[in-house]
Amino acid sequence: MGQLNSEQILIALCSLVVLSYVFSIIGRYFRVPSVLLLLFAGILFRIIADHYSVQLNFSAKLVETLGEVGIIMIVLEAGLDLRLGKEKIKLIRNSFLSALVIMALSTASVAGILFYWLQEPIHQCLVYAIPLSVMSSSIVLPSLHPLTEQKKEFLVYEASFSDILGILAFNYFTAENSMTWSSAATLGFSIVISVILSVILSFILFLILAKTKLDIKFFLIFALLVLIYSGGRMLQLPSLLIILVFGLLINNWDKAPSVKLQRFFPITEVDKIRHLLHSITAESSFLIRTFFFVLFGFSISLKFLGDQEIIMVGSFLVATLFVVRLLYLRFFLHTNVFPESYFIPRGLVTIVLFYKIPESLKLGSFNDGLLFFIIVVTGIIMTLAMIFYKKKPQQIVEEEQFAERNQEP
Repeated sequence: MGQLNSEQILIALCSLVVLSYVFSIIGRYFRVPSVLLLLFAGILFRIIADHYSVQLNFSAKLVETLGEVGIIMIVLEAGLDLRLGKEKIKLIRNSFLSALVIMALSTASVAGILFYWLQEPIHQCLVYAIPLSVMSSSIVLPSLHPLTEQKKEFLVYEASFSDILGILAFNYFTAENSMTWSSAATLGFSIVISVILSVILSFILFLILAKTKLDIKFFLIFALLVLIYSGGRMLQLPSLLIILVFGLLINNWDKAPSVKLQRFFPITEVDKIRHLLHSITAESSFLIRTFFFVLFGFSISLKFLGDQEIIMVGSFLVATLFVVRLLYLRFFLHTNVFPESYFIPRGLVTIVLFYKIPESLKLGSFNDGLLFFIIVVTGIIMTLAMIFYKKKPQQIVEEEQFAERNQEP
């Protein structure tokens, strides 16, 4: 790693962890996403390194790999946080539709803008538009503490669904012959297969966790989850569903309909597993986010700030993403617009999907500065909204969408 020796590398890595912890404290008090602070820290480190001519070269594959592991941990953490039940049906339905419709409209709008701007094939513009339309759960989820439990739950569901739907859509449109009926049928079939595999594999993982006598459990399960995720990706299956279902099963085991299952896996034992997984998953997500966003920030060149075209087009794209979300929440979901409409950050999934765009589908005239601009500006917009949102959770008057009256039979 350039001119650094092993001791300096260890000091740098541990210092980053301490800095990230400090950023988390600052973020809670000042409502600034800690990952945004990490991103700016990475940019600052790049400026300092360039000033002192320190050569630090990181492989793009390293950043991509960290991002993929981060996605697994974030989805698992979301599954471990979500509770299911009849009273949640309306909330889950609305959050799913919100993620689906907003992403679809955003993708169509962004693809149209890129097509008009770059004059390149619409299919390639669509591939670039999908990552830019995915709401970043890695930025949203750690930023929800000032909101009520109902709003938190809605946004956790929405961000998780946005990640999964975005990855599904990206895999579909980057596959060969994607614009055909047969490929659409294949996608539907793969989703069904993934749901079935999710339940089966979740019970197998569950069995390993509940019955193994070894104290070392989490990283075995984590390794198996990564293997399942990677294998599913190779087979063109939406393997994130497996991760989500596994987390949901553990967090909602008390609702298991079979008495035999509950006897085989007692709720007290499952609760111990849930607490263990929740704790270690949160710690691991924190660590992965730290290194991912610092490395990504370090890779950013600020030369795009001098490009007026990037700033103009990027601002127009950000405004489009905001307007689409604002209109849907206000006129279709009939809910609050502040601060929910400002939750438009793009982050980890967006970056990872950009790394995965095949060479055959890359836009020759696309400037990567546009990606950096959108990630930074959308993060700042959400930050400003949370800073100016002064109400405490107990002072918020809920509208119908988030109120605790979803007691539908």
